[in-house]
Amino acid sequence: MEEKRTLLEGQPGETYIVQDINTEDEEMNAFLFRLGCYSGEPVTLISKKKKSCIVVIKDGRYNLDQQLAEAILI
Repeated sequence: MEEKRTLLEGQPGETYIVQDINTEDEEMNAFLFRLGCYSGEPVTLISKKKKSCIVVIKDGRYNLDQQLAEAILI
């Protein structure tokens, strides 16, 4: 079985399936859920910088900060 990584550890241009959302913060969890980012959903990593990344979730393009990107396990 593949080890879970955070979205920030992914490669730009790749599409990943969200394995889990790793946060105790209910607000963050609810925010990601509203974006359509939850277990089993595909997320495409467009580009990344040291502290953020740009992703496509469903039909939306989002800039996620480091805290959000590290909560998404792929």
